[in-house]
Amino acid sequence: MRWIELKATLLAIGSCRLTGVDASGYIESSSAGPGAGGAGSVFFSKGGKRVRLSVSPDSPVLIHHDGDGRVHLRFGTMEATGILEQPALHCPRQAYITVTGQCIFSCKYCPVPLNEGRAKTPEEITGMIESVIDRIDAISITSGVIGSIEDEERRVIEVLKRIGRQDIPIGVSIYPTRNTPDLLYSEGVSEVKFNLEAATPALFGEMCPGLSWDGIIESLDRSVALFGRGNVFSNVILGLGETDEEMEACIRLLTERGVIPVIRPLTPASAVASYGRPSAKRLLGIADLHHDALKKAGLDTTKARTMCTYCTGCDIVPGRDFE
Repeated sequence: MRWIELKATLLAIGSCRLTGVDASGYIESSSAGPGAGGAGSVFFSKGGKRVRLSVSPDSPVLIHHDGDGRVHLRFGTMEATGILEQPALHCPRQAYITVTGQCIFSCKYCPVPLNEGRAKTPEEITGMIESVIDRIDAISITSGVIGSIEDEERRVIEVLKRIGRQDIPIGVSIYPTRNTPDLLYSEGVSEVKFNLEAATPALFGEMCPGLSWDGIIESLDRSVALFGRGNVFSNVILGLGETDEEMEACIRLLTERGVIPVIRPLTPASAVASYGRPSAKRLLGIADLHHDALKKAGLDTTKARTMCTYCTGCDIVPGRDFE
């Protein structure tokens, strides 16, 4: 089985059951993104490519740990050997840090507002980075929102000032104000990610009450002008109720602007816990559309240096998972 088919099959399930030698050193716990607040997840890697799977005792996917990270994966008649990658912070080879683990907004797909997270101090974040500096290629910063969007922007800028300009790239993904792209650019950030989240404005309004689709588009456009084509990203969740045609239109809306879409399979949670994960067939079909749109726009995912497109664990990334 080709890697792309294996990965689509695994992403459609989204979880694994661990057996064998103790693998606790390979399990990471998230305070943001898919699986926030859950039992943790592992990164299964084969041939230099990876997929992130939540750990669940009820999963039909079995990963048997032989020791030292070496594993055998089984699902039905499907078998694969590989390794478990040890995360640095949140994912392999990155310090991917959530500044604030709470959020005042109530996006229907997001478990973060239910968490009792707090805002980390700039000093605490500096210490976290220093603890893994010999195991990372990038620093990535994300955050919920405590107080207001403007308060969170200021909090992230304070973190960036404390971190200082690093010899490795820094990526930032927060909910933007009108000034956010310019402020992040002035702090030496390499890449930014502002998330549309849903494939249409109507679906965005339903899923993200109180937030602005048009405001995010404006921030993406300004960011491309500052950071350049291919250095700006945007998550779009697959499985919120959009059609394939609507997802394709959203992908092309972004790529034509010089933005690399991150097509994130839905992890059913919170108000959409009853929704299903996208099937492997749908993931592969959308990946083909995504690949075509990136190629036509001259965008290259292999040049990404931070955040999700560099990691690839949660998504199918054309150019990295397949050519």
